[in-house]
Amino acid sequence: MSGLKILIVDDESRMRKLLHDYLEASGVQILEAADGQAGLDIFTGVKGIDLVILDVMMPKMDGWQVCREIRKISNVPVIMLTARGEERDELKGFDLGVDEYIAKPFSPKILAARIEALIRRSSGYASVQTIFLGELTIDKDGRKVLVSGKPVELSFKEYELLTYLIDNSGVALSREKILNQVWDYDYYGDTRTIDTHIKKLRQKLGDCGDYIETVRNIGYKFEVPRSGVSE
Repeated sequence: MSGLKILIVDDESRMRKLLHDYLEASGVQILEAADGQAGLDIFTGVKGIDLVILDVMMPKMDGWQVCREIRKISNVPVIMLTARGEERDELKGFDLGVDEYIAKPFSPKILAARIEALIRRSSGYASVQTIFLGELTIDKDGRKVLVSGKPVELSFKEYELLTYLIDNSGVALSREKILNQVWDYDYYGDTRTIDTHIKKLRQKLGDCGDYIETVRNIGYKFEVPRSGVSE
């Protein structure tokens, strides 16, 4: 992870120190903030931040608000830390564009592994292909998605989900398989996380959202007429 620039926003000084010391030992440049507003100020004022780690409960501005503001201007990977274990909080986080959701207490080693997975997937999914699927265009090299020629802003996870479905066009994929492949680790939460992302993805794709079919009792499948597919 050497060379990465990570912003940690948490009002617990011991948590910031723990993460700072552990990640810095791996060659990561760390920026810190003790409240949500300060964290947002740093994010908007410092260029080149590769990933943000956010606590949920913070003074001045909570993690939900910070994530919402970040998503207005950036698709940088976001990991949310929380002491809560309630399912509705997790689903809310994913709905706002959180890429990973980790409940305290947790192992710094596990967090580091998830950071590496997020960075690897966000920077390493390159291809020289541009794929045309009806009114949907995927520029894998530029990580761009267009519907009827107009760009669509997708979060990191939404893009990964869409490209995974496309790469497996015509295959009925279970929610469990999608979680394990797109989230890049064995996910032990509720599979309705996938339903939340699919719902938002369909909305953003407009008419092209119909290409994502629900397969009853299994999961989802991406299907378009073969005449609409070219590379």
